[in-house]
Amino acid sequence: MEQVDDIAPIAILMDELRSEDVQLRLNAIHSIPTIALALGPDRARDELVPFLQDSIDDEDEVLLALAEELGRDFEQYIGGKEYAHLLLGPLENLSSVEETLVRDKAAESITKIAAILSTVQIEEYCIPLLKRLSGAEWFTSRTSSAALYPSVYDRVSPAIQDDLRKGFAALGSDDTPMVRRAAAKWLGPLLLKFSDPHILSDALPIYRRLEGDDQDSVRLLTVEDLIAIAGKLKQSEVKEQLLKQMRHSIGDKSWRVRYMAATHFNELAKAVGKEITREELIGQFVQLLKDNEAEVRTAASSQVPGFSDLLEKEVILARIVPCVRDLSQDASQHVRAALAMQISGLAPLLGRESTIEHLLPLFLQLLKDDFPEVRLNVISKLETVNNVIGIELLSENLLPAIVELAEDKSWRVRQAIIEYIPPLAKQLGKPFFDEQLGNLCMSWLGDTVYSIREAATLNLKNLTDVFGVEWSRSSIVPKVMGMGQHPNYLFRMTTVQAITIIMPSLNLEIVRSEIVESLLQLASDPIPNIRFNVSKSLEVLATTYGNTPEGKAFVQQRIIPVLEQQKGDQDADVRYFAARALQKAAMET
Repeated sequence: MEQVDDIAPIAILMDELRSEDVQLRLNAIHSIPTIALALGPDRARDELVPFLQDSIDDEDEVLLALAEELGRDFEQYIGGKEYAHLLLGPLENLSSVEETLVRDKAAESITKIAAILSTVQIEEYCIPLLKRLSGAEWFTSRTSSAALYPSVYDRVSPAIQDDLRKGFAALGSDDTPMVRRAAAKWLGPLLLKFSDPHILSDALPIYRRLEGDDQDSVRLLTVEDLIAIAGKLKQSEVKEQLLKQMRHSIGDKSWRVRYMAATHFNELAKAVGKEITREELIGQFVQLLKDNEAEVRTAASSQVPGFSDLLEKEVILARIVPCVRDLSQDASQHVRAALAMQISGLAPLLGRESTIEHLLPLFLQLLKDDFPEVRLNVISKLETVNNVIGIELLSENLLPAIVELAEDKSWRVRQAIIEYIPPLAKQLGKPFFDEQLGNLCMSWLGDTVYSIREAATLNLKNLTDVFGVEWSRSSIVPKVMGMGQHPNYLFRMTTVQAITIIMPSLNLEIVRSEIVESLLQLASDPIPNIRFNVSKSLEVLATTYGNTPEGKAFVQQRIIPVLEQQKGDQDADVRYFAARALQKAAMET
């Protein structure tokens, strides 16, 4: 019998891995740690690991799960770190399969295992594995090998490091574009481990070879390598060694490479330093802002404030602002939306006078844009502008834009503008808000979309926090409670939900005098949904105010009797929420 038990875990695993059902095989892979635990470390090493090494022929989904499981501290099931190298066998097989996701996960798991191996284990097991993968006949293995160099490079002796640099250089000039692409992707992390002399002697030639590749999918990955190399070199060396490649990447004939350069432009500018940025990169940046591809202009627009931060005010006004002016009228709505999100970042750099003169007309123009996302993006970033020039100059144009967005046919746009109302209210002040936006905020409570009604109730709570309890008492509470008498049950429901959310921001006096009567009337509403939402609301009331003597007395006299009554309701949900509310109220009081 004991022998049968011994065989069982592996036998079950084998059976399940042979099953026709993919889900069963997946479950079997996820149960490997449990099986290893049942077998014990010795048998897990001697039987389970070799079995896993052979079970490579399966669906990609199952192989991906296996690669993931082996990288999840699996060494603890086979006897600890000193045996962790045994897991490299199955993972080496997985690094050679055709599916990219599986290979990437296998490489990630090998990297995790390498991190816990000793130097001796790395030199004895990882380096031969790396050489086998790098020299393999099939390109998938060579592609996987590139990801492993950074994790082992600084853990081995100088002699082996020399071999590794040569091995990586071979990947950089491989015949297969996928291998060169992997080399371009991993060159940046690897060269950060190089000593300074090797940056010039080894990393630079590999980078130049990849940067001049005939495939744009390889060249676009070298932009991040360029940033990594520039960060490791002195300014004089950057001027001498990298200017030509920098110009190539930024002005590449493929828009995808220019897009990558534009996306990482600020990182590049910081890596090369202010001097080269001013001499070389201003012109290149302007070139990207005027690119003939909308995607490149969009990416460059997102870098405007960060890049301008490295420049003097005069340079921003002379070189960057004219481009921004053109972009604010760009034919592509995505470019205008990206600019609208970033343009406010220029205000602190230019100061009040220049912002009013140069940027204010652009803000006002973008606030009238036909595309809702552009208007939304401007409004979302108004706080920065307000801190520089005050909101008065914008308020007359701001209002029509907000009203238009509030009535937009897309509910997502309406929801987004609601979320910006409290910070805007803070800047606009109470009188202006009451006069211009108060009714608008209340109208959202009657929106046809539930998400908008929900956002509107949260908005009222946030406004109460901004303007204070007394403002809420006079401006919000009467209007919300008035909806409780509406013939349409959705309006009555909104009243209950709004009160539940706003109540913690109010005080007991307001709740007692303005709210509780109407709320208790709704406790006997004909619609069960409203009745159980009242139970929830009374629960919030009891837990919020039941911890003071005055509050306790109020809860005992007014709230508990109603909840007791609801406990006998004909609807099961109402009974459940009433019982829960009573329990919470009893704990508080």
